[in-house]
Amino acid sequence: MKAVIQQHYGSPDVLDLRDVDRPSVTDDGVLIRVHAASVNRADWIVLTGKPYLVRIMGRGVFTPKHRIPGIDVAGRVEAVGRNVTHFQPGDEVFGDLFSSGLGAYAEFACVPESQLAPKPANLTFEEAAAVPLAATTALQGLRDKRTLRPHERVLINGAAGGVGTFAVQIARAFGADVTGVYSTHSVEMVRSIGADTVIDYTREDFTRTGQRYDLLFDLVGNRSLSDCRRALAHRNARHGVGEHRPRVRTHGSHCRRAGPFTLCEPQDAGTVSWHDQE
Repeated sequence: MKAVIQQHYGSPDVLDLRDVDRPSVTDDGVLIRVHAASVNRADWIVLTGKPYLVRIMGRGVFTPKHRIPGIDVAGRVEAVGRNVTHFQPGDEVFGDLFSSGLGAYAEFACVPESQLAPKPANLTFEEAAAVPLAATTALQGLRDKRTLRPHERVLINGAAGGVGTFAVQIARAFGADVTGVYSTHSVEMVRSIGADTVIDYTREDFTRTGQRYDLLFDLVGNRSLSDCRRALAHRNARHGVGEHRPRVRTHGSHCRRAGPFTLCEPQDAGTVSWHDQE
């Protein structure tokens, strides 16, 4: 099969298209014929190996541990292992391979059953491949780690990015009052996908508008903790800044690493933020 191979960290110039053996089906694996794969900022981080913390977290210190890159994938099941119960050949699936060895940039990929889901019939393979990493990150931040309630005020810093565009729509679906922050060229786009208010950061500082938010969902991490506290409505709410630290601790909250993100959870009432370390 054809596959993109990465033997070193660096620019896209280190990638080669080669003929390699098709992966074997494991007992718990699903062999899929890849129809589409997307490119996220996380793929760029894996390609360059920067920040270096990514290498220490199991990606390979000096050279990439996994030679076929690619995180998000969509395709059709070719074969299944003997322990697989939820899929059969011919099923259309999509999934996130970040925690299972990557491998989406190839004609075939063997994926653990747990990393896949049935592809919605109303999505193309290309549309489905754009969903897993970005959309689930947004969903985790706005539903799983802190349930967003109707009429709460949420500010999304980085609202026009991969995670941000999903976050705006998810927050709006939950009935929140959504403010998106991005630059001039994306203001109308952010408004068109559901933001009630859009702040152009090149013209206005969201920490100095006088507005207060129940949840600050920061996908940029370019403001200090003290700056962001000015924008939070609750005294016990805490904001985890996107610094490249393995562990952060602030008064009244506990922050821990979760993959390429920092999750900050107040120990009492307040808000939760899920922060991209890009």
